[in-house]
Amino acid sequence: MPLILFAAKPATHRLDELTVTARRPLKELGMVKNTIDSAALHENISLSIADVIAFNSSIYIKNYGRGTESTVAFRGTSPSHTKVTWNGMQINSPMLGMTDFSTIPSFLVDQAVIYHGSSGINTTGGGLGGLVSLSTRPVHQTGLELQYIQGVGSYKTFDEAAGLRWGNRHWQLSTRFVASRSANDFKFVNYDKKENIYDSNNQIVSTFHPVERNRNGAFNDLHFLQEAYYHNNGNRAGLAVWWMRANRELPLLTTDYGETSSTENRRREETVRGIASWDHYHSRWNTALKGGITHTWMAYDYARERTPGQMVPMSTARSHVTTLFGHIDGQYNPVDNLFLTTELSLHQHFVDSHDRNVTAADGSIVALGYKEARAQIGASLSAKWQINKTLGISGILRYEVMGTKKSPLIPALFFDAMLLESCNLMLKGSVSQNYRFPSLNDLYFMPGGNPDLKSESGLTYDIAVAWAKKLGAKTVWNGSTGWFDSYIDDWIIWLPTAKGYFTPLNVKDVRAYGVEFATDLTTQPFNDWLLNLNGSFSWTPSINRGDQMTEADLSVGRQLPYVPRLSAAVTCHITHKRWGFLYKWNFYSRRYTMSSNDASITGSLPPYFMNNIALDYTLPLKAVDLQFKIAVNNLFNEKYLSVLSRPMPGINWEFYIAVKFRNNK
Repeated sequence: MPLILFAAKPATHRLDELTVTARRPLKELGMVKNTIDSAALHENISLSIADVIAFNSSIYIKNYGRGTESTVAFRGTSPSHTKVTWNGMQINSPMLGMTDFSTIPSFLVDQAVIYHGSSGINTTGGGLGGLVSLSTRPVHQTGLELQYIQGVGSYKTFDEAAGLRWGNRHWQLSTRFVASRSANDFKFVNYDKKENIYDSNNQIVSTFHPVERNRNGAFNDLHFLQEAYYHNNGNRAGLAVWWMRANRELPLLTTDYGETSSTENRRREETVRGIASWDHYHSRWNTALKGGITHTWMAYDYARERTPGQMVPMSTARSHVTTLFGHIDGQYNPVDNLFLTTELSLHQHFVDSHDRNVTAADGSIVALGYKEARAQIGASLSAKWQINKTLGISGILRYEVMGTKKSPLIPALFFDAMLLESCNLMLKGSVSQNYRFPSLNDLYFMPGGNPDLKSESGLTYDIAVAWAKKLGAKTVWNGSTGWFDSYIDDWIIWLPTAKGYFTPLNVKDVRAYGVEFATDLTTQPFNDWLLNLNGSFSWTPSINRGDQMTEADLSVGRQLPYVPRLSAAVTCHITHKRWGFLYKWNFYSRRYTMSSNDASITGSLPPYFMNNIALDYTLPLKAVDLQFKIAVNNLFNEKYLSVLSRPMPGINWEFYIAVKFRNNK
């Protein structure tokens, strides 16, 4: 499979076109995935992984507001149906079942790969929508590299990042630091409120929507990542430690008429993740061992002012979540066209979650919560066989254990076939089953947890075509388009009870299906110019096909809440000598906030487009590169909502200065 590389003409000389020919990796046979370019990951230090995914894929990002929780709806599923790994270790919260992508700075990620549907089973079970794999990597350089970036933006926002990399023949060391803080007090038009205009007779003559500021929305995040790798004679040992601390106020809703000073609504989190690894590489076989730990302390405090100066706690929740991780896998390539793998992983979870301020029926204050431990074991076997030059097949068997519950054997079958070699036109397909166990909150949350919940199960079909074509001497075009169809039974949803609290039930059978399209075009239209266009689109009906629970239940046959049927994203990156220009656009169609698909004002959120631009200039000096960048977000001041009653910012800007020192090869 040819890979075409070319470079723009620099100021001094021209690099000729280079063509490299290589076989398709057997380990990726039949898989549908999207690898996010490293330039997109490190394009802006203020970006989280949620921001990067939003503009570099058609996955829907459910965003509760700037500096607050961001989750994904992958292929019409819920946030807990997307598995997330960091260097091979699952980082989905065992308590909540999902991952908050807003707490993962893209500056700390070297590679992000999105595996669609069945393709995630190669790594882990439970990802009914797919898998997001995040990893850090040694740089394999000799010498020293220093980088510092300072950013300032609207709403008293300050971002800074620093990176140090050093390497020699055997060692690679990396230290990275990211800090972000903001008052986050942007202005917005509050369409959920109306103010009256009175005449001289005190009669209402008109109304208007007031302009307000985002209240109680400040945030302060801090991240530190340290890595060390040693490699020699086909062996590599590594250690990666990531520490983060977040202190975030939760903004008042647009329907809240209270004063900021009368409310305390804050979430704090401190998390440390560490992974030690050893890899052995051989011409025919590889072995990998990993061990790690994650510990999270989380606090949520909510209080209201009863009398002036007297705050009354309504909720004082504290959670300690610890996960121990172990993993071993082996890869064997007995002949050139056969690839065998085996894998075993263990996650041991410990969760202690309590709210210290719960009002009992007699009016007393009690602590309510749970303390549970649960082991998660996953094992898989796979064989990938390239039958001939045009056809390859792959089979996977996975087995999962969660506490005392076991999944049946999880099978997955893949194939790919070369249809037209001149443009690398390839047909891919897969069919798989999958299972997701309930989270610990689903089972034990007090009040409302349901220990009798069944596991969710899914059956997924995929068919896609992919291509990579050289158009002329200076243009490369590649892309893919495909159809998927998923059937998920025993979907878990939290519903209100007559006792006044919510409880999770297996009430829905869901069919999520649709079309996915992605394309990338890179061209050199003139000397010293380089243009890259990247686009994606998805059409994703996600329909409740379960039984009607009551006569008033209007959810059957309707689109699931907060899942857009249409989503799209486009990026355009133009570079000319030392200048760079980036344009980013994405779109989400109407999202319903109610399972009945009520299209009233509060029952749905209108579609919206988002437009961002950035302009940068790099000044190379003797041993230092200086880069200046200005970015404008929400360029056309779009009035939009991602979640009902959660304010979002209008047009805003950021300015960055980056200094990079190199003394390396």
